[in-house]
Amino acid sequence: MLRKLLLVSGILSSLLYAAMMAVVARQWPGYSSASQTVSELSAVGAPTQPLWSHLGAGYTVLVTAFGFGVWQSAERARALRVTGGLVLVFGALGLLWPFAQMHPRDVLAAGGGTASDTMHLVLSGVTVLLMLLAIGFAAAAFGRPFRAYSIATLVVLLACGVLTGLDAPAVSANLPTPWVGVWERINIGAFLLWIVVLSLVLLREPGGRRGV
Repeated sequence: MLRKLLLVSGILSSLLYAAMMAVVARQWPGYSSASQTVSELSAVGAPTQPLWSHLGAGYTVLVTAFGFGVWQSAERARALRVTGGLVLVFGALGLLWPFAQMHPRDVLAAGGGTASDTMHLVLSGVTVLLMLLAIGFAAAAFGRPFRAYSIATLVVLLACGVLTGLDAPAVSANLPTPWVGVWERINIGAFLLWIVVLSLVLLREPGGRRGV
């Protein structure tokens, strides 16, 4: 029963984060989900920063709980056990995000960036790496359908990640980035959906995964 509750936390975490991106953005008049990054919703001084931080804490709890659920489901499946560990670390990093807020674009362009901006970039890179590794190891733990889906997800993440990265210098320079929010949200949405699918796959396993 506990294992199932932990796995359901994965579904809830994705639903919460998707709601955060949609609802919190509406609390900032003039914010553009197409041309601005998700990180700007939690930027220093942003009107949406307090609400994002509160909801983000809930996401951290849920996705970390899901990581425990994946770990418990692994049994002798080494690849899935590694996946659970990676998701746990991914969730635990949520504790550091409040100390790694980026500054608004105009502040960055004026040279007002601080150590928190550097930490934001480092955490972002580590987070993406954990996401890719978790998907890769989970793909190795299941059969062809889930493996193919995971590979497709990796392709989306890599493609949109490159497009988002190309716009990163323009964000720091306070230049127009008409599509950066689109690429980033496709990336985030692909991972959130993957978490939901993984949770559903594991919920169908009566007593956990006994494979490789």
